[in-house]
Amino acid sequence: MQDLYPTRGAAEVVTPRQDPVVWGPSDGLESYEKDGFLTVDQLLADDEVAFYRRELERMITDPAVRADERSIIEPQSQSVRSVFEVHRMSEIFAGLVRDERVVGTARRILGSDVYVHQSRINVKPGFGASGFYWHSDFETWHAEDGLPNMRTVSVSIALTENHDTNGGLMIMPGSHRDFLGCAGATPKDNYKKSLQMQDAGTPSDEALTKMADRHGIRLFTGRAGSATWFDCNCMHGSGDNITPYPRSNVFIVFNSVENAAVEPFAAPIRRPEFIGARDFTPVR
Repeated sequence: MQDLYPTRGAAEVVTPRQDPVVWGPSDGLESYEKDGFLTVDQLLADDEVAFYRRELERMITDPAVRADERSIIEPQSQSVRSVFEVHRMSEIFAGLVRDERVVGTARRILGSDVYVHQSRINVKPGFGASGFYWHSDFETWHAEDGLPNMRTVSVSIALTENHDTNGGLMIMPGSHRDFLGCAGATPKDNYKKSLQMQDAGTPSDEALTKMADRHGIRLFTGRAGSATWFDCNCMHGSGDNITPYPRSNVFIVFNSVENAAVEPFAAPIRRPEFIGARDFTPVR
């Protein structure tokens, strides 16, 4: 299969996007097509937020969940940072994935049936939870999971208020139009390190400066229950949370069934299936 987006080579390389942004009718999705993201002020009502918050708290305090390989632990605080494959570990979060407000939007953007490439809860407790450095998700999903095309969309649903101070999501609007192939080979079992601190697949300071100068940076704030949809190739990241106020969210990645993963394009082995799914069954 032709590699449309070379990465992890000897040098950084910029490739213009070869794929559509919106694969279905663009009515109502014009801002998503232009900027690479779409915000919804209140996807979930207050009682729904409380319902999913209780499930998040149950999971991160369950010793069995903490001991599971799908849980990622903060190196310093030893707190739970993320729990992957939550739509398989929890019937409550599986129900959220099937919610038409969620999966229906994914189908509209991607123009097809979809499956879950990845799901997780992110827990960013106060007083020192570390952030996620600047990256394009597609760069990793292409290099290490084998997604051929940019036909993937993520939704981050806030379960706590996103202040401008507690490590919120930042995106460079319009950055989804160009693919930045990163320099450096992928180490074996890179995922074990990258899920705590990204290294392979991170852009250079020079490239990030050029992109920020060109596109600017948007910080997302909002009440619990709000949601941000964003394209797989958006350059994004988040800062540390040194406030007392946690920032927790549910993160779901939908991929088109017509864009099923193949072998990795720039990694020696695939990542585990709880990070990059190999079950391409459509969400129903």
